[in-house]
Amino acid sequence: MDNETEVSNGRRRRAIPLVIVVVLVIASGLTAWFSSRPTTTSVVGPEGVLVFNVPNLASASSTVHGTPVDGIGCQSGAKEVVKYHVHAHLSIYVDGRQERLPAGIGITEPRVVQRTTAGPFLDVGIYDCLYWLHTHSYDGIIHIESPSKRAFTLGQFFAIWNQKLGPTRVGPATGTVIVFENGKRFTGDPTDVPLLAHGDIQIDVGSPVVAFQPFTFKVTGGCGEGTNSCSVKKK
Repeated sequence: MDNETEVSNGRRRRAIPLVIVVVLVIASGLTAWFSSRPTTTSVVGPEGVLVFNVPNLASASSTVHGTPVDGIGCQSGAKEVVKYHVHAHLSIYVDGRQERLPAGIGITEPRVVQRTTAGPFLDVGIYDCLYWLHTHSYDGIIHIESPSKRAFTLGQFFAIWNQKLGPTRVGPATGTVIVFENGKRFTGDPTDVPLLAHGDIQIDVGSPVVAFQPFTFKVTGGCGEGTNSCSVKKK
């Protein structure tokens, strides 16, 4: 074997470990990337919005039982006056795992449960009341239904839910809290996040932090765009 051949073979032998290292680094990066992506299954719920098959962050049964919260009252379906009705969506990740809002936040018990082919839709009954900020399904949609147009915050929604929210707490979950609002990181107190029409909010608590996951939605069904009330119509 001449010297030129030996040098060429030596270069190939040295290149093989380098290729292996590069492949491992790429594989590790892809693993980390995929692990940061939502991997849960979902179905379209009764409001025409995806419902993910993940645990609830906390139960809706902790909702404040009819007492006013920050000037927000709780009204029966018969007395509800809605002139401002918009929706925002909230996604929550705890230690990198997706969790969800339960149906019935802001609706006191006993609730009316409307059974649909797309899943349950919770609403206000004769003997309970509905806060201006509430949820009807498990799809993360926060309904803002008020007698007049005014500003509402995520802190007010959590107060109605009777769950903690702060820089190190989201309901029962603890850890560093990072909030994204419409794709941008919110640098203030999480309680000050505004609930805007068609707002897309994501909360990360703990580690790892999941990069912002844009969520496109359009609320339809029994409580969709243009409705004045979410009350279930009796047949």
